[in-house]
Amino acid sequence: MGQVEGRQALEIAAAGGHHLLMVGPPGAGKTMLAERLPGILPDLADDDSLEVTSVHSLRGDDVCSSLIRRPPFQAPHHSITMPALCGGGSGMPRPGAISLAHRGVLFLDEAPEFDRRVLDALRQPLESGTVTIARAQSVAHYPAHFQLVLAANPCACGNAGGTDQACTCTAVQRRRYFGKLSGPLLDRVDLQLRVPAVTYHELSGGHGRTPEDSAAVAERVATARAAQEERLRRWGCRLNSAVPGSLLHRTLSPGTRSVLPLKAAMDNKTLTARGFVKVLRVAWTLADLAGATVPSPEHVQLALYFKTTATT
Repeated sequence: MGQVEGRQALEIAAAGGHHLLMVGPPGAGKTMLAERLPGILPDLADDDSLEVTSVHSLRGDDVCSSLIRRPPFQAPHHSITMPALCGGGSGMPRPGAISLAHRGVLFLDEAPEFDRRVLDALRQPLESGTVTIARAQSVAHYPAHFQLVLAANPCACGNAGGTDQACTCTAVQRRRYFGKLSGPLLDRVDLQLRVPAVTYHELSGGHGRTPEDSAAVAERVATARAAQEERLRRWGCRLNSAVPGSLLHRTLSPGTRSVLPLKAAMDNKTLTARGFVKVLRVAWTLADLAGATVPSPEHVQLALYFKTTATT
């Protein structure tokens, strides 16, 4: 019920394999939205299923009695240590949560409560898709192609940013709390949106819309992914989130890449070069969901909105 933008962002993330940040007050539905993401993702392909099962078998998980066909979902507590997240242990290092989430979802609820060093350890795997664990006697390389989903309150008390309750945090406390999510980490997150509190009107069905179940969304996601795979197969990619920036520049028209709000965001330093590429990737996903052959300027503007709305 409610959260129209949140559900749309979740569908975009599932369709294109994009990372997602949701910022909102307690009880708005951030955790529930994140936990529904695996349910709208398609089954793993055969090669991905073999990879995921192999990684989990190194941990001795009971789920490895047969091939894992569904995308894994990892939601560690905010007290998780660096070795538990990235991998480690005595002897041969074992895979951590980010490798157990390979080809699936890594959900960090109450993200600012995590240790900042633990959060920043995600930066390299998000770029490379692998994690390297070095020990005196050996070096282990584990796959780490996962979708990162972050959920955060706007401040420590949770009431900043438009709720009726007065926020008890000072400006310095709010900056310090949300500042645990570093700029370089947020720059790697494709979709960033604010999730407002749900109103009584929405919960009581006053909007007049029939609630949509995950199966209907999963069908649209599967259709969009099929379009991506067909278009990107010749370049060795399957998802828009993995398309190199050079390919985007070759395949998108100058008019699409020079939408005025996008140019303004680059000129005033709101958007980095990495963020520019991520906006174009999300625009492609929006086009695939709409059944369009190429992104329109409207798709680019919507992608820019989802990239910047939570942090501006």
